[in-house]
Amino acid sequence: MLTLRQSPFDLFDRLEQQLSQQLQGSERLPAAEVHETPEAYEVVLELPGVDKDAINVRATDRTLVISAERRSQRVVPEAEASPSGDQPSPLLSEFHYGTWSRSFRFPAVIDRDQLQARYRDGLLTVTAPKTQKVTTVRVNVEA
Repeated sequence: MLTLRQSPFDLFDRLEQQLSQQLQGSERLPAAEVHETPEAYEVVLELPGVDKDAINVRATDRTLVISAERRSQRVVPEAEASPSGDQPSPLLSEFHYGTWSRSFRFPAVIDRDQLQARYRDGLLTVTAPKTQKVTTVRVNVEA
C-alpha cells in the first residue's frame, strides 16, 4: 500500500531502518591506533576473541597489511546438538565472525626485516622500524 502523505517521523523511521540494514551488512573492522616515534611506527589493533594463529601480518616498503579471522568459539554439548550435527542458532548474537584485512601506508620506508608483532589481552601491537635504505631496481630498455 502506498501512502501519499507521510509525517516527518515516518521519514526518520525509514532512515533509521536503512542505516540499521547497512550497518548490519557492512564489514566491521577492528579499531586501530597508529603512533609514530622518530625510530618507528606502531600500529595497535583491538582483536578480542581472535586466535593468535589466525592473524597474518605482511609488509612492503611503505605498507603494512594485517588480516585475521574471528571464528566462533562456542562448543555445543552433544545433548543440545541436532542429529545433523548443526549447532542451534543463538537467540541473540551481536558477535561478528569472519575474515577482514586492513592496510596502513606510511610516509617513510619501513624495515620489513625488523617488524615485530605482539598479541596480548586482545590487542595486536605491530612495530615497524623506519629505515633509510630504499631498494631500487634498474630495468634495461630493450630495442
